Amino acid sequence: MSPRDGHPQPRGDEPLRLAGKIALVTGAAGGIGRATALALAQAGAAVVAADVDAAGARAVAAEVGGHAYACDVSDLDANLAAVAFAVDACGGLDLVHLNAGIGSGCGVDGDFDLGLYRRAMGVNLDGVVFGLHAALPALRARGGGAIVATSSLAGLTGTPYDALYSANKHAVVGLVRSLGAPLAEEGIRLNAICPGFAESAIIDPIRDMIAAGGVPIIAPERIAEAVVDLFAGDAAGECVVIQPGRAPLAFAFRGVPGPR
Repeated sequence: MSPRDGHPQPRGDEPLRLAGKIALVTGAAGGIGRATALALAQAGAAVVAADVDAAGARAVAAEVGGHAYACDVSDLDANLAAVAFAVDACGGLDLVHLNAGIGSGCGVDGDFDLGLYRRAMGVNLDGVVFGLHAALPALRARGGGAIVATSSLAGLTGTPYDALYSANKHAVVGLVRSLGAPLAEEGIRLNAICPGFAESAIIDPIRDMIAAGGVPIIAPERIAEAVVDLFAGDAAGECVVIQPGRAPLAFAFRGVPGPR
């Protein structure tokens, strides 16, 4: 999928594979969220762009011919209201990308800040838990659906430069792995994406570190394509790694040792 004039282009083989679907994207005002909203619309879905940045959400909604909703994902009532809005505005809900995320801005030692810690937990973890809680009844009402949560490579490995962010993203991975199988029995597929360094506001504080390490930054359109693939596929409970130069692949977790 390559951008032209800011819009992702259709894949020639299946340009409307999500036709008739209704999608809600959180953190939609920029980065991965905006790219996913564009890709979903290109695949035929009706899109509700939700973000705490109301103006940004409106701008993305205008790009995709969809709807905008101002939503602080760290607030349970806001998540419930966003889902209710999607159902009222579009007639239902089929697809949910729980994407909103932020860096923590602090550590656990002398730089610990309770406000920053609670803020990161609220967006990165509560936003996924609350989003799931809000969306599941709407998906059940449609007979099933699919949810993709944005985790990170930091949810699969240690990340010393932002340990709290890594802890949040590990929790998202654990949630997806725990709920993937039981939700699949209801026809609701839950998966996670775990990208490396992607072009977004989150990497702004560490751009120099990334550049010094010579690590390529992933275009958000490439991640959006993986999200659409998960929505259109049949995977459940998977954590899909997205790295530069590699095709997206489901991470292979090792089993834990059993009792003797």
